[in-house]
Amino acid sequence: MKMYSGALRSTLILIASTFLLVSCESVLTPDPEDDKPAESVFGAGGINLFANTEGDKGPGASGIAVNAFLWRASLDTLSFIPLASADPFGGVIITDWYRSAENDGERFKITVYILDRALRSDGVRATIFKQVAKPGQAWVDTPASESLNRALEDKILTRARQLRIKGRTSE
Repeated sequence: MKMYSGALRSTLILIASTFLLVSCESVLTPDPEDDKPAESVFGAGGINLFANTEGDKGPGASGIAVNAFLWRASLDTLSFIPLASADPFGGVIITDWYRSAENDGERFKITVYILDRALRSDGVRATIFKQVAKPGQAWVDTPASESLNRALEDKILTRARQLRIKGRTSE
């Protein structure tokens, strides 16, 4: 019986000291800096999913981080190729492999990067990947010409300008 009373006494002392320690209050005064609203991960304005609302920066601005005219023009230009991925927030469009009916021995995959919110010539970059079928082998990577990349970029820019002009005349 004495053994239990010693263990019981130790347990009660431990519990009492824990409650005394927990009940201690901090003497520090609250810092007014802690009352400021937290900053958003998405910036001061947050994410704007709809165009033509407060905060837009003019024609071609949208709720995405890229130029809406370049984005739409890229999708229009690549509409004949199946898309593997289209990320409007990152401004990246990736197509699936495409083979034309005229030349069955080669295929293309295209990646388009929209780099800016402004409609500028350096706001879009296109990269074309080309593969050629070798007899008895799998598809082999072959470099596509830089002029082909530039021609695609020019076609996207031309379409974006057409969309911008069409948007101005319809207002």
